Amino acid sequence: MNYVYILHSTEFPDRYYVGVTSDLKSRLAKHNAGEVSHTSKYLPWSLKTYLAFSDEAQAFAFEKYLKSASGRAFAKIKTLAAPFNSGRTLPQPPDQTIATRPTGSRVRLT
Repeated sequence: MNYVYILHSTEFPDRYYVGVTSDLKSRLAKHNAGEVSHTSKYLPWSLKTYLAFSDEAQAFAFEKYLKSASGRAFAKIKTLAAPFNSGRTLPQPPDQTIATRPTGSRVRLT
């Protein structure tokens, strides 16, 4: 099994790390031991969420997606990666006008 995981730095609340591994417990221990150069400055780390993939290629593809701009946006909005919100609430959309179609069904105008 392959895992895509999101870590959160407990000392630096705005720091997150996305990675992929086949041994989640061992990898988290390496992050917290300072053995991973990308995360060693922001110790300690806690596991916020992870997803399991049976296909290694899919796991790497999803990790790559989460590291992209659209993947980070996805992670901020979806419950899957709500930790990226850092306790902040998302801004509410402005009030939108509701219009009625001739058939009587309602539709939002944006």
